[in-house]
Order: sequence, then C-alpha cells, then structure tokens
Amino acid sequence: MAEVEPRPVDALYVGAVLVDEIKAQMTRARREKDDVARNVLGLALGEIQTAEARANRPLRDDESAAVVRKLLKSNEETLSLSGAGPAAEALRREIEVLSGLLPAAPPAEAIEAALASVADAVRAAKTEGQAMGVAMKHLKAAHVAADAPAVMEAVRKLR
Repeated sequence: MAEVEPRPVDALYVGAVLVDEIKAQMTRARREKDDVARNVLGLALGEIQTAEARANRPLRDDESAAVVRKLLKSNEETLSLSGAGPAAEALRREIEVLSGLLPAAPPAEAIEAALASVADAVRAAKTEGQAMGVAMKHLKAAHVAADAPAVMEAVRKLR
C-alpha cells in the first residue's frame, strides 16, 4: 500500500487541484492493485462530479474538500458502529486515503491568529455557542478549514 501524506496547510488550492489529485491517486492505486483505495477514490470523484452537476459549474477546491470531508465523516460513523473484521479494516484504510486528500488541520495558533479580527465579537457573544458561531462563520469566509474542537479551544482562549 502506498503511504498517504496529508496535504500541506499553507497550500493555495485553486481550480480543480483536488480533483486532479484524486485522479492521480486513483491511477496509482490501480497500478498498485489497491482496490480499497481505488474504490473510495472513485466514490469521492463521483460525489464531486454529482455536486458539480447539481451546481451546474465546476466546484472550487474548498467545495470539493467539503464533499470529501462528508464522505470521511460518514466512514468514521460507520466504523464506530461496526465491529472488528475485514469490513472495519477496509473502512480504516478508506479513512486513511480520504484523510490524505484533505489539508492538514491548522495549528491552534493559526486559528487564534485567524480569529484576531473578530476577537471583540467573540468576546461580546452571550454564550459559548454564539461565540463559536461567530468564529466558524469568520473562518469559513476566510477559507480556513478547522475542526470544531480546535475552534472551540481557540474561542475559549479568546474569551
């Protein structure tokens, strides 16, 4: 099996870079006869193409990454509900392949720096939930892909 490396945090994704990466990894998986990787990459590409057809335009890389994230979350939920065995092992491999397509999560310091411009709004929010909403909205607009627990930690530091 080919080792999957996460994409760098600071990479600028424009156009169909993620789709091209999926196609390249599919070719590699086909050559290496890695059926699990080939199948999950094909599924990801199909989901992205379906989303493009629905939107009637090519997806930006952040939108394509959201499709891959949705597949990843679905596999993680299925894995948590399944027992041990070959199916669970295949799910772990699929999760590894899909995770390798996504940029690495930014460190806590980067999240805090990205939230600096809305720090007053985060502090002014009445509840943690509202503060989290302000933070997530700002991060999404800034195209910062951060997971909720890391953002919550940054919000708590700001408050």
